[in-house]
Amino acid sequence: MAVQHSLELDNGSCDDDGHPARTGTLWSCVAHIITAVIGSGVLSLAWSTSQLGWLAGPIALLIFAIITYLSAFLLSDCYRTNDGTRNKSYMDAVRMYLGRKRTWMCALLQNLSLYGTDIAYVITTSTSMRAIQKSNCYHREGHKAACSYGDTSYMLLFGGVQVVMSQIPDFHNMEWLSVVAAIMSFTYSFIGFGLGFAQVIENGRIQGSITGVPADSVADKLWLVFQALGDIAFAYPYSIILLEIQDTLKSPPPENKTMKTASMIAIFVTTFFYLCCGCFGYAAFGNNTPGNLLTGFGFYEPYWLIDFANACIVLHLVGGYQIFSQPVFAFVERWFTNKFPNSGFVNNFYTIKLPLLPSFQMNPLKICFRTAYVASTTVIAMIFPYFNQVLGVLGALNFWPLAIYFPVEMYFVQKKIQPWTGKWVVLRSFSFFCLLVSIVGLIGSIEGLISAKFG
Repeated sequence: MAVQHSLELDNGSCDDDGHPARTGTLWSCVAHIITAVIGSGVLSLAWSTSQLGWLAGPIALLIFAIITYLSAFLLSDCYRTNDGTRNKSYMDAVRMYLGRKRTWMCALLQNLSLYGTDIAYVITTSTSMRAIQKSNCYHREGHKAACSYGDTSYMLLFGGVQVVMSQIPDFHNMEWLSVVAAIMSFTYSFIGFGLGFAQVIENGRIQGSITGVPADSVADKLWLVFQALGDIAFAYPYSIILLEIQDTLKSPPPENKTMKTASMIAIFVTTFFYLCCGCFGYAAFGNNTPGNLLTGFGFYEPYWLIDFANACIVLHLVGGYQIFSQPVFAFVERWFTNKFPNSGFVNNFYTIKLPLLPSFQMNPLKICFRTAYVASTTVIAMIFPYFNQVLGVLGALNFWPLAIYFPVEMYFVQKKIQPWTGKWVVLRSFSFFCLLVSIVGLIGSIEGLISAKFG
């Protein structure tokens, strides 16, 4: 191994502001969004629909889709200020429009949400890897066989892969990974929809009811409904990384125009798949709908198709994990660079050449911090391996402040919306409604997480 000291990273072609040239297109943007949106959340939507019932379930999915697009519409206009300055990240925009105090609150919430999503992805990936093993076991030994396997080894394996993948420099180097991940997400979503549809045909009837799965008491039913709302909230918004994605787009045309079009396409496609997976999953299994459509073993056969779908989930979440971790990496590394401008550990890059491989550049801070980050998400996932409850908590915690509150407040400042005007009242009412949804989702999901851990 040859190691050569390099004082600075060769970024290749750059924009006039010294940053890497932006080459993203409408379709690369759609790929990034779909990779970010269609993740582990889609697998819980059949369960969420079963808790809400045939009326409220599909309506909730459509409402969250509309809310997500409105959020994306407002936020995409915040990318450039009136003087043309680019806000390259969500926090840059908050700092520009809302000031330093709210930037710190945003930084805490955004990085906590991104970190939590990566924990959820570790849980989901290990569950899918275990499901492949269980599917083969059920096929060999029958559906009544024990076929019990642990999660820990799979979580450690996924963590090891992410330690390597986390050395991808930044979003600008991830277009190929997002395309692969988006293809995988389409594949397993379509398989989930297809299996649900086939099961409905086999049953010869649509299962389920208007009110959803019955519970022992009104309180228990409310907890489950609240948790279902949290799960749906987790499945949709991508506001926390929208501006990072928008910063990859070339201009002209204006970045906000491309982002709005990409958001509309991506949300339309994902909502179609969400409705198909959620509704056909519930129609197939009714009150017995599993928490995870492809790993809860509502389906046993064809076992090879179940295996393939879960393999697609694993491949997708390898990329999805990076989509959500890269903004955290950028935030922390930028802070260290500003704080310690003369530190070799922080700022020096080293060119490494391995036999049969192209040379690549490494930085000591990146290696240490990114490895520690991956290790911590893996350990926490081992402590709380509860799929639906973790998704619900993350969805509710992220939904109002990051997907609604900050985009609305920044839009007010940028467009100079005066208090008590028609647009101000509508957006304030919209924000308050979403706050209520976020609160009830968080309450229900925390109760479910506590019950799963200690009950």
